[in-house]
Amino acid sequence: MGNYLDTLPDGWTIYLWLVAGGLIIAVSIYGIRWGAKNEQFDEDIKYLVFKESDRDKMSPEEFAKSREVLAKQEARRVEVLAEHAAARTTKTT
Repeated sequence: MGNYLDTLPDGWTIYLWLVAGGLIIAVSIYGIRWGAKNEQFDEDIKYLVFKESDRDKMSPEEFAKSREVLAKQEARRVEVLAEHAAARTTKTT
């Protein structure tokens, strides 16, 4: 392998870097697209880490917002699970 690399003309490594960079960009675009399609870019996600026991550590507005966001997330979770269940039943029939 060492002899083969020595026989290559000067400047061949730039092509290797270009291919690696292109792959990194392609994977990044795919990841961003996947995140957008799967509702991963939500500004209110920070409120999901709080529990009922954190009420005294938060302002009343923040606590109300965290409960609202949690209720929305739970409702969306039920919707997604129902969609998946419906897709499975239609696939098997």
